[in-house]
Amino acid sequence: MVKVKRIVANIATQDTAAARHFYQDVLGLEVLMDQGWILTCGSAETMTVQMSFMAEGGSGTPVPDLSIEVDDVDMALAAMRKAGFAIEYGPAEEPWGVRRFYVRDPFGRLVNILSHR
Repeated sequence: MVKVKRIVANIATQDTAAARHFYQDVLGLEVLMDQGWILTCGSAETMTVQMSFMAEGGSGTPVPDLSIEVDDVDMALAAMRKAGFAIEYGPAEEPWGVRRFYVRDPFGRLVNILSHR
């Protein structure tokens, strides 16, 4: 069985500076990653509180509604395919150090399932 390690909410925006101001400057979250098109805020201590503010999903993909980090992305991919869920992107090795794929949940939400390399 796949073990979920982290779930990140993703919010589509073209204004990551406003997100940085509100979540880092005002609420005190740390900037965990900033690649221009994605700003991830949270707690480096626990990695349980995170939000990403994205202008795109990376590699020209749409912004996913959720990102779910798993311990074995290939096992998760096989499980999704076995369950009959269509893979909308990937699997892909991304230049920022993750292997991932996109799938829609039963409610139509785009979910980014990933593992760090």
